[in-house]
Amino acid sequence: MRLQLESTTDTLNLDDILHRGAGVQVLSGVTGLGLPDVSVQWLEGAGDGAMFRGRRVLPRDIDLPLYLQAADREALKALLSRLALMLAGECVLRLVEADGTDWSTRVHRVGGGAYVYGSDTIGDTDIQLVITLRAGDPFFTSSRPSSQRISNSGAGRGLLNGLAQLRVASSQAIGTILLENLGDAPAYPVWDVVGPGRDFRAVSATGVGFHWAGSLAAGETLRVDTQRGTVTDHTGASRYADLAAAPRLWTIPPGTTQAVASLEDVDHHSSITCSWRPRKWMVI
Repeated sequence: MRLQLESTTDTLNLDDILHRGAGVQVLSGVTGLGLPDVSVQWLEGAGDGAMFRGRRVLPRDIDLPLYLQAADREALKALLSRLALMLAGECVLRLVEADGTDWSTRVHRVGGGAYVYGSDTIGDTDIQLVITLRAGDPFFTSSRPSSQRISNSGAGRGLLNGLAQLRVASSQAIGTILLENLGDAPAYPVWDVVGPGRDFRAVSATGVGFHWAGSLAAGETLRVDTQRGTVTDHTGASRYADLAAAPRLWTIPPGTTQAVASLEDVDHHSSITCSWRPRKWMVI
């Protein structure tokens, strides 16, 4: 595993000194990659003890001890400036696995970066400092997406792509989707619907779900992003108002579960695709 820090304009591999002899190297002592803190709510009554009411996962703070090394003072100044520019805005901290896949979280600098001249520096070519980053989303998200697709394949024919074999009318796209979440935290599905069709429904294994009561013409699309809580069409316009009362934009629990999705008044161009990225509580 290696660490990588990215902004919209630059990327720093945090193992450059080990592999190139110069650049930025993360040192031992990184904190904040384990379980994030939680805020727990308890109800205390007149009797003994208390009753658990719920919890909320708090933002994650990550301390990165960094060692910067360059050929000369000018090169070190340029490297420090490059790091400062990256940390001025939002960054992505990425943990890259040996197979090229990664787990990432978006971070902002909330502290650190100070150093003592002569103690944290070695001549004009080396400097050590600690950067503190905060991830508003405390989970690490996989770069490898998973997806399942339902398409209408004609009356009396089963559905494709490993879905349950259901006999449906030619005007319906409906099926049971197998959802495999390889992470250890709930994952947020994104639903992409291609028209024509109307009355899109998605129901979880526990029976909660949502019903989009709008309609799509041929070639029009709909996206339901359950993490952002948005419903948009192919033009980017919000179609959230077309949701029926009390929608539940549910998540996919770890492991393997099933969901049912359906769309009415479809043809052979219509489809429903569910995609998600596994998430983890901690990485190593």
